[in-house]
Amino acid sequence: MDKKLFRSLILLITYAVVLVAVIVKLDAVTGWLGGVIAAFRPLIIGGVIAFILNRPCNFFARQYEKLLPGRARGAARPLAAATAYLIVAVLITALVSLVVPEVTSSIETFIGNLNIYAGNFQTLIDWVVAKLELEQLANLDLSAGISDSLKNLLTGALDALTNTLPHLIGMTSVLISAVVTGVISLVFSLYMLSGAPRLTGQCRRLVQAYLPKRAADTVLSVTRLTADTFSKYVNGQMVEACILGSLCFIGMCIFRFDYAPLISVAVGVFALIPIAGAYLGAVLAVLLLVMIDPWQAVWFLVFLVALQQFEGNLIYPRVVGTSMGLPGIWVLAAVTVGGSLLGLVGMVVSVPLAAVVYTLLKRDLRSRTPAPAPEKPPEDPQS
Repeated sequence: MDKKLFRSLILLITYAVVLVAVIVKLDAVTGWLGGVIAAFRPLIIGGVIAFILNRPCNFFARQYEKLLPGRARGAARPLAAATAYLIVAVLITALVSLVVPEVTSSIETFIGNLNIYAGNFQTLIDWVVAKLELEQLANLDLSAGISDSLKNLLTGALDALTNTLPHLIGMTSVLISAVVTGVISLVFSLYMLSGAPRLTGQCRRLVQAYLPKRAADTVLSVTRLTADTFSKYVNGQMVEACILGSLCFIGMCIFRFDYAPLISVAVGVFALIPIAGAYLGAVLAVLLLVMIDPWQAVWFLVFLVALQQFEGNLIYPRVVGTSMGLPGIWVLAAVTVGGSLLGLVGMVVSVPLAAVVYTLLKRDLRSRTPAPAPEKPPEDPQS
């Protein structure tokens, strides 16, 4: 038997045996993979943090390289990493000290006035029932229902605290584990960020050394495309969400809408979700404002639609780019499938991942399909 054929048969049999074993012992394999991911969790989290901060770190590294002379330029990258972390720490501190108290105050005010808002909402329902003659809704008492729901929520919270006290030691161990994981992740991200050029070069040499040239070029090309797409998208979405939340807060203060800090933070957070985020933020804000004043909810909806049109046509193209190279129908499909598989995380990462797959398929299609021949100009009959 030919050695090449024998080797192919051995590989095929091995693959079939492994596939059958994985299918039969799927629960055990899933548990083992979960344990492996848990063991590498600090490294994964650190890699994600370093990936997000890589672009600002590169910017600061270029600035330090211009300022530092001679051998001192070797410290440009560590200084750039430290600067990026310092700016993030300042932004988080400012967010906690300025935004969180306002949001907390808005929530406390809303809970304190919940009975009044429930009465206003009940009045609105009664008016709608009277106008539309909906007799089946005439006995609907939303005010009592909302009050009872609030009391049940507070009672449940107190019961949960009482039942949680015996498990305080377990909670403490979980908290300590989370803190340790966070600290180790930050250390990993700092090392990755400060030594990013060296790590990138080592990975490139590793791929080129152990893979054939054609396969190595393909892997490096796909990796470069994926990194560029995700970096552009993630950084752009975060900046765009901050801008949209800030503009929403300024506009709500100008037009004197209620609960500006709470709604603006919600709109900015939901803006991280492609397509669905705009609708989720609008629905949450309208549900909150309609209990205070229905007309205020209507005017806020008009304001938010105008703001999103302004942001989508002028700000978003300059921050994220004119397009991810993905048609709108595939963006919607990616968000739907990603949300179904991985929830909120899937909705966020599905668009750049789909853009990478779409670009690779388009490149492969162009390489397999011959270019159309140029059309010949029509001949002059008089010549």
